[in-house]
Amino acid sequence: MTYFSLYYMLLISTNRSVSKLINNDKIMENIKTQKQDIIQDTKKQIIDIARQLFSDYSYLGVSMSDIAKKVNITKGALYYHFTGKVEIYQEVLDEVFVGLSSAIVRAANEKDAKGKIFALVKNYLDFGFKEKNLIKALTLKLSPANPKISEYIIKSREQTIDLIQPIIKEVFVNKKAIKKIDSRMLASLLMGMMDGLLMEYSLLNKKINSEKVSSQIITVLF
Repeated sequence: MTYFSLYYMLLISTNRSVSKLINNDKIMENIKTQKQDIIQDTKKQIIDIARQLFSDYSYLGVSMSDIAKKVNITKGALYYHFTGKVEIYQEVLDEVFVGLSSAIVRAANEKDAKGKIFALVKNYLDFGFKEKNLIKALTLKLSPANPKISEYIIKSREQTIDLIQPIIKEVFVNKKAIKKIDSRMLASLLMGMMDGLLMEYSLLNKKINSEKVSSQIITVLF
């Protein structure tokens, strides 16, 4: 066998080894990606189920064991994905406040100031009545359940007021009293009024007529 023949065979063997290594790397990468997808899907399932449990029984009425049982996984597996109930609840509240923010942004897209303020109140009430976790979060904020959760809720509500304030300001942009009005304070007042109504209707288990109530609130405040 000539030198060139040996060199050629060695080259082919090396290429095959390299190709095999590349294929193995691709297989490992695919396995890693699939594992990450499974983890994300499981976390999403946990959040969805926990959101419903919190909505039905409140934060204080749900345990990690309740969530694990409903998801059909062990408690240890649940702790693999989350450090505890506080982290899960924060994830749920993230989704809740994102949904609420979207409702406010839709109101801000109305053509005129009157349409914006009406849509703001109506969208807020409709969302709050449908999403029981918002009401549960309000009552939890008033209790000493968990300081970390309370701080988180307060911070999220401050961010919500940030979205409401420009709409309030626009309502008064053509009024002479605009310089005397604190738009943030009024936004906070409006939000507090809407939250109070949601809590009252929830306690009485009554369905809210958001259009009628929205008109009344606007008449009183604006």
